[in-house]
Amino acid sequence: MALEKEIYKPRTSTPVKKKSAFREWLDSIVFAVVAATLIRWLFMEAFTIPTPSMENSLLVGDFLFVSKLHYGTRTPKTPLQVPLTHQTIWGTDIPSYLDWIQLPQYRLPGFSEVKSGDVVVFNYPPELQHPVDLKTNYIKRCIGTPGDKVEIRNAQVFLNGKPMENPVRLENEYFVSTTTAVNEDKVFRENDISEFSTYTETYNDTIPTNDESGYIVYTTVDKAAKLKEYDFVRDVRQVVAPADISEPSLYPSSSLIKWNRDNYGPITVPKEGVTIQLTPENVAFYGNVIKYYEGNENVEVSEGKVTVDGKAIDGYTFKQDYYFMMGDNRHNSADSRYWGFVPKDHIVGKAVFVWMSIDPNPTSFSNKIRWNRLFRVID
Repeated sequence: MALEKEIYKPRTSTPVKKKSAFREWLDSIVFAVVAATLIRWLFMEAFTIPTPSMENSLLVGDFLFVSKLHYGTRTPKTPLQVPLTHQTIWGTDIPSYLDWIQLPQYRLPGFSEVKSGDVVVFNYPPELQHPVDLKTNYIKRCIGTPGDKVEIRNAQVFLNGKPMENPVRLENEYFVSTTTAVNEDKVFRENDISEFSTYTETYNDTIPTNDESGYIVYTTVDKAAKLKEYDFVRDVRQVVAPADISEPSLYPSSSLIKWNRDNYGPITVPKEGVTIQLTPENVAFYGNVIKYYEGNENVEVSEGKVTVDGKAIDGYTFKQDYYFMMGDNRHNSADSRYWGFVPKDHIVGKAVFVWMSIDPNPTSFSNKIRWNRLFRVID
């Protein structure tokens, strides 16, 4: 039997319409925005140092990468937000988000916990007008972890009763007594001292009134010692507040507490699951924590007492962990000594390395980039 021979006809194909140049451009932009948003959320985010609170470890003009993987990235809380923005749309005062929807926030698994000594980026807790994930980003060094007892004695930090090792590039405030006016560019700027002022311009209760003239500088121990070598410098001494001076702007704001920036505590960092008795002193320490950061409603703190829904409570169990943060520029840092603890749900990530550094006040154009700081690991 003869088989019929099939004749195949080629199929007609529909021509593919070529994308316009505008469509190609738009697709590339969308892809880049989505990719950058995912990387920024899940893995790593870039930040810039705008203030000297972490000098000399981090300098104004440092650009750094912050790892979200170390402590685990947070799930978004405020979904109605313009991508790659924070509080406002670039270059304007227009809010970049709507807080109509607030999602429950969770943290994905990380490969480490926040440790004492880590340099951490977090959302500034007292900024209650913004959702947690859109509060201003701060960067400080973690001093105390949950359950730790933090104390400062004569400017030295003690952790659980033992002196804490100071950061290598820690800065303190010094009074430089001089016999004559100083060529500031040559003496201070050449020694990488960016913060200085004449003593007559600075009022500080911790410096005794005398006939000495000189400068207030913020610098490291090594550079302070180097200043002593100049023949026109009579003395260089660290400025430390006496223990009997009370600084009312410190946390907590209470007549029961008589502390200052150099003599502070002891104070215990709240820990999840730990129950405290609400004595008047504990209400001063933890009342705002209970009211603002624990997800409680209808909380009132007054006259050494805490009430929830109109009922006074005499004890409280913390719902999350907290941290105590300080800047490495100890006398020029608004930190936990001034506004309290950092809740765990405010932790953004760990600062890992500086990828670029631009001097905002260079001595010459060739010194604009601080080449010796590029790709420096943050310790």
